[in-house]
Amino acid sequence: MMDCGFGLAATEARLARAGLTPADLDAILVTHEHSDHIGGVARFARKHNLPVWLTHGTAKVFSQGSLSNAPLNFVDPHEAFSVGDVHVTPYFVPHDAFEPVQYVFSDGNARLGVLTDTGSITAHIKTTLSGCDALVLECNHDLDMLMNGPYPASLKKRVAGKFGHLDNNTAASLLAAIDCTRLKHILAAHLSQRNNLPSLATSALAGVLGCDAGWIGIAEQERGFDWREI
Repeated sequence: MMDCGFGLAATEARLARAGLTPADLDAILVTHEHSDHIGGVARFARKHNLPVWLTHGTAKVFSQGSLSNAPLNFVDPHEAFSVGDVHVTPYFVPHDAFEPVQYVFSDGNARLGVLTDTGSITAHIKTTLSGCDALVLECNHDLDMLMNGPYPASLKKRVAGKFGHLDNNTAASLLAAIDCTRLKHILAAHLSQRNNLPSLATSALAGVLGCDAGWIGIAEQERGFDWREI
């Protein structure tokens, strides 16, 4: 499981909705220390005796005591590792956290890339995500909606900054810059409820891919998304 920002009951309910139980999990892979990503990790890992993978930077600012009974494994952002049969490649992202990473997962044949919580696109991100068979890609906000919306100026600056979150057009520009010839699935994720619309996100991505906007999936905050087969 990648990140866990929910409480025990909510996490278990969401797993059940996907036809899973905690016993089906082998580990929790953490991206960074912000509460919506790590808030439920410690309790869930302790209750279900799951190992936790995270960077040294994330661990440094995360309460070590709360993970005292969960096996910890430290992620080197420059080195791939395996969890069971899944090969995991971590990679750095520009975000306002201490040592944030995202991950690419592979079974040796297909590659699933996940990119959320980054304020800008780097050459390393482009290289890492080129040739994926599926992508979960942050489309956090529409820039016009953000700038004309209710957030205070300081928060607008943070969200739109190079260590904040991707807007729809920047996410689309990533697709234009990488090899998408193997891409079978793409899901727009981490959409702001105040500063974005699913139609704006899917339109931006579809415009680059040359596909119908209906082909782009949406990871909804409450319902998530259905299983996809790569």
